Amino acid sequence: MLRKLYIENIAVIERAEIDFSSGFNVLTGETGAGKSILVDSINAVLGQRTSRELIRTGADRAFVSAEFDSLSPSVLGELAELGYEPDAENGGTLLLRREIRSDGKNTVRINDRPASISDLRAMGRLLINIHGQHENQALMSVDRHMKYLDSFGGYGEKLNEYSGIYKAYASAAHELSRMRTDDAEKARRADILRFQINELEQADLSVGETDSLKKRRNAIENAERISGALSGSYSLLNGGDDTDGAISMLQQCCSFLLDISSVCEGSSGLADRISGIVYELEDISSEISSKNGENEFNPSELNDIEARLETLSKISRKYGEEGEALAFLEKARAELDSIERSDELLAELTQKARECYHKALKAAAELTQLRKEAAEKFCEDVGRELTFLDMPSVKLAVDIKPCNLSPRGADSVEFLISANPGEPPKPIGKIASGGELSRIMLAIKTVLAGIDDIDTMIFDEVDTGISGRAAHKVGVKLHEVSGSRQIICITHLAQMAAQADNHLLIKKNVKDGRTFTSVTPLSFEQRKQELARINGGDTVTESMLRTAEEMLNSAGFFG
Repeated sequence: MLRKLYIENIAVIERAEIDFSSGFNVLTGETGAGKSILVDSINAVLGQRTSRELIRTGADRAFVSAEFDSLSPSVLGELAELGYEPDAENGGTLLLRREIRSDGKNTVRINDRPASISDLRAMGRLLINIHGQHENQALMSVDRHMKYLDSFGGYGEKLNEYSGIYKAYASAAHELSRMRTDDAEKARRADILRFQINELEQADLSVGETDSLKKRRNAIENAERISGALSGSYSLLNGGDDTDGAISMLQQCCSFLLDISSVCEGSSGLADRISGIVYELEDISSEISSKNGENEFNPSELNDIEARLETLSKISRKYGEEGEALAFLEKARAELDSIERSDELLAELTQKARECYHKALKAAAELTQLRKEAAEKFCEDVGRELTFLDMPSVKLAVDIKPCNLSPRGADSVEFLISANPGEPPKPIGKIASGGELSRIMLAIKTVLAGIDDIDTMIFDEVDTGISGRAAHKVGVKLHEVSGSRQIICITHLAQMAAQADNHLLIKKNVKDGRTFTSVTPLSFEQRKQELARINGGDTVTESMLRTAEEMLNSAGFFG
């Protein structure tokens, strides 16, 4: 769960360190104090998309860190898969850090090791579930209803199995559609392929030929210079009619040294060394002679090379370098073969697509049955929560209708509600008010919370559109849920704030023309003052304080 949040230079927050406890944490404060900035900061450290505009005016960077402990098995497994380890020295904690700079660059760390935004996002999905007003509106989107039901149903393996079957069917269907082109188009395509194949086969390509020909052309164009250098080198080594070469002179040197070997110690060794040099030079001389012979060429060879290079250049412009052109040739041959055998292949592919389709239909039917079974239990569980949340007359129904095969099955799923006894259920988006949406979403979240292992849930203004008894019930429900996981809630209602185990006040101050936001944990007496302010505004009376104290006492808190 989230233990500590540190924020630096985020909007109006210059610096804030917030300690959260287990159980039910609530944050209150005047409008504009910066409550939403806390959620923005948490989203940032969880790897969500953010903006440079979040950086406090006058600062060049912002920083957020979040410390978690009591890590769930799924979090530990994801850490291991990503190559990180919890901080054993601090009791198995996890520290996420993100720095946002004004130049748009980010620095991310997981337990002091460099990490990527995608790693941060992968961890964030397992650590915190954030529920904001936008998610109430998402409840009006039919596309989300199936996801909620499937999450509740717990048949993920069956969904994955169906997904693989559907992908195989979709691939076969796509290939079948591609092959079912008209005969005229097939004939036109086949003519083009035959021309391209013939052109490439006549070119008789080999990888590296262009480079080899260019080197040979360069040698021919410099033949006279090469021949002169080789002939001159050969003459210097071997001499001519009137002169001795280097080899001959070294042989004479060797003879002189051997002649004095009996009277001059060491001269024999020198002679041997010179003799070795002579052998090496004789070998070099032989290679020079061979190279000089290779330098000979037919005058027409240069013309042949230029013609071949022009052919290769034409091929390269159309099909790419030799390797690319040869790959194109193989692909063209395969496509032509497919067209020429299209009737046979079409029959095979039609049979394959038919088999995949029936297999997908069977798997989709199994999913439909699982969804119907899950829907009955889902409506029962959500209905129980709605009754508690002061909506006993509201009944949830799940409308499952058949549809064409899709990546998630052959069903369309929509949540319906009946607001009053005897009324037929209708789409949520058409009849639910803002306050009803908040409580329905809370009921769904409460039901779903029992099947996941995310330790921290954040509710941002879940109190929208409610007050009085309903607000009290929502607060009691959040406190109840906090018995199995950490709850952090931003609220404007005293009825909800009174239920919290840990009450934090967000307050905005102005100093030297700059706005600063502080976050302070409240004592029992300070909580009374804050609840009275929420209920009555700036003027707090003794009566308001007594009412606030009664609210806290009723929730089980005493000074």
